Amino acid sequence: MFVELSKLWDAAQAQLAKQGRRLTLDRVSRESGVPVATLSDWRRGNHVPREAEQLLKVVRLLSTWAELRPPAESGWRRLMDGSAAPAATKSPQPPPFGVSIVALGDRLTAAFAEPHVEVDALCLNGQTLAVAMGHPLRAVHSGKARPAKISVRVLLPSRDIDLAFPCAVESEAEETDHVHQAWLRQRNAHAQSMTSTLRSLQGTHGIDVEVSYRALPFTPMARLYLINGKEALFSYYTVTRREVRISGQDMDVYDPGALGLVQLFGTEERDEDTMFVEQSNLWFNAIWETVSTEMTFM
Repeated sequence: MFVELSKLWDAAQAQLAKQGRRLTLDRVSRESGVPVATLSDWRRGNHVPREAEQLLKVVRLLSTWAELRPPAESGWRRLMDGSAAPAATKSPQPPPFGVSIVALGDRLTAAFAEPHVEVDALCLNGQTLAVAMGHPLRAVHSGKARPAKISVRVLLPSRDIDLAFPCAVESEAEETDHVHQAWLRQRNAHAQSMTSTLRSLQGTHGIDVEVSYRALPFTPMARLYLINGKEALFSYYTVTRREVRISGQDMDVYDPGALGLVQLFGTEERDEDTMFVEQSNLWFNAIWETVSTEMTFM
C-alpha cells in the first residue's frame, strides 16, 4: 500500500509543480482533514492507515491533483487490509501501459539492481525523468540498490528553436516569448536538479556517474525512455488547449501536460518488443551523434 500511495503522491506532486504549485503535508491535511502527523507516518511507512475513509479522502485528493481517473476504492481497501501480509515470492510482470512517472520510476528502480545503469531519454522538458529518478535514488540511499556506474543521456529541444508546443494560442510576440521562457526555465531547472542529485552519489556512495545532455533542432512528438538497452517506455505527447498563469498573466496555451500513459516494451520476451527496443536504441544513438548539438543552460 505504501508503494502505491508514494506513486500517487509523486504523480500529484509533478502535476502541481507544472502549475507552479507545491504539494506539502500541510496542504494535504488542510484539504483532506487528515492530521499532518498521520500523513507523515503514512509517507514514512511507519504504520498502515487505521481508518479506510481517511485513506480514501487522501487518495481522492491526490488523484484529482494528478489529473487521474477517480480511484478504485475497493482496490485501496484491499491494499489497506493486506498491507501487513508477506510479499509474494514472484513479482508480477509490469502492465503494458502505465502512468509515465509511476511506470518510469518502477522500471528505473528495477534497473538500478544491475551493476551498470544506462538510461537514454528523449523528452520535452525533463520533468517526468527528474521526478521518476527519485524512486531509484531512494533505493540507493536506503541501501537497497548499489550500482557501480550510472550513465544518463538526455535529448531535449534546443533553446533556439520555435517549439511546436508548448506555445501560446495567440501568436503575439510577447505571449510567445513568455511561454517559451517559462518552458526554458523548466527545462533548465529539471536538468540541473537531476544532474546535481545524481552526481552527488559519487561523493556519498562512490558511484561513478555520467550525465550528458544534447539539444535537439526539433520539438519531440513523443517521450522515449531507454533503460539498460533492454527496455523502452514510449508515448506520444497529447496536446490540449488550457489556461496557465505565466509571469503574472493568464494565457491560453497549447500544452502536452506532464502526465500520460506510456507503453512498456522489453518487459516480456516478445519479438515485436525486441525489435522496437533495438530500433529505438539505433534511432537515439543516430540523433545523439548527428543532428543534436551541445546543450547550453544560460
